[in-house]
Amino acid sequence: MTTPRSNRLLWICLAIVGYISATLAANVATAHYGLIPVGLGLVTTAGTYFAGLVLALRDLVHDLAGRVAVYGCIAAGALASATTAGPRLALASGVAFVISETIDLIVYTPLRRRGWVRAVFASNAAGAIVDTLLFLQMAGFAITGTALAGQLTAKTTATVAFLLFSVGTRALLRHRIQPEGA
Repeated sequence: MTTPRSNRLLWICLAIVGYISATLAANVATAHYGLIPVGLGLVTTAGTYFAGLVLALRDLVHDLAGRVAVYGCIAAGALASATTAGPRLALASGVAFVISETIDLIVYTPLRRRGWVRAVFASNAAGAIVDTLLFLQMAGFAITGTALAGQLTAKTTATVAFLLFSVGTRALLRHRIQPEGA
């Protein structure tokens, strides 16, 4: 039998594993493919969609497990990336995530009381800008208008997709069909 406590622990574990996995996927994809076209003449690093997901998962880890868990996830993601994507990308990713996710946290925390969707969207927007500028510079990618716009477009797309999935899942769970006679 599952208890509310065991369900919460399961969600915490899933959020943490998702965060670290998305961080690793972002850095591995970027290491292997570099810049890729995203349409409309824009380019982005191959791992940017995963990086956008990381920003959204940060908020989920924060809600479920707290700020210390978020910084533990950042460290674990950077270490995992260093072994697979190389030290330069791991360092760039780690530094960019620590700073951008601190900005994300500063924006997210006061807005959280006004609604989860608003807080995630606003904090991810702030974090995405900082993450993009720091990561491109530290990883050695040219900071061009097409790269900046491409990065921000991809991260916004990932955030919106995450929010739509989360809101849809919550609605389904809240309003799931009850068996007859229940």
